[in-house]
Amino acid sequence: MIFNGVLAAVKAVIINMRPGTSWVAMHRIATKTQIEHLIAGGILKGDLDEVTASGVGNNFFPCGLGHFIGCDTHDVGGYLENNPERIVDEGPHGIKKLRTARDLEEGMVLTVEPGIYFVDHLLDLALADPKKEKFIVKERLAQFRGFGGVRFEDVVAVTKTGVANYTLCPRTPEEIESVMAGGEWPPAKDAAPWLQRQWETPLPSA
Repeated sequence: MIFNGVLAAVKAVIINMRPGTSWVAMHRIATKTQIEHLIAGGILKGDLDEVTASGVGNNFFPCGLGHFIGCDTHDVGGYLENNPERIVDEGPHGIKKLRTARDLEEGMVLTVEPGIYFVDHLLDLALADPKKEKFIVKERLAQFRGFGGVRFEDVVAVTKTGVANYTLCPRTPEEIESVMAGGEWPPAKDAAPWLQRQWETPLPSA
């Protein structure tokens, strides 16, 4: 359930990325998508918009969505002069940790790396906050204590119409299970064309 929630966030971001799109908006899409899955999984409860507005999603997704890749793996350039400033008024976690608040431009190379984490300290902070605590199903949350979490990281380049994804590892549960069972990789068909993976030889869609 957690894995599929993070994968859904990857999909939601990738299919919405294009020149002119706000990176802040992409972070918000990822957060809301993951909250939707946490509600479906019984860890959170309540109206999706109200849960999202409470900020409790930051306690499960405390980092920024991704970062630039250039001369360095974690490249600079996120908060240059005459560019949007860091958002600091929504708590100490989550969107404040974004490496940039810029709008996307063709040729930018970034990572798309949402995640759902279960960090005891952050969970305890949420439970101590009445605005967030009311949306948490404590008995269900307790089952995930010590689990750690799930995060993906895809390296994508912004193109004129979307993105080109250069991360070619197995991504869907079916792909992972197939490879673990000795299946071929790359696969004969691309079961997740929405990932926009840049295969050396284009694969037919499943």
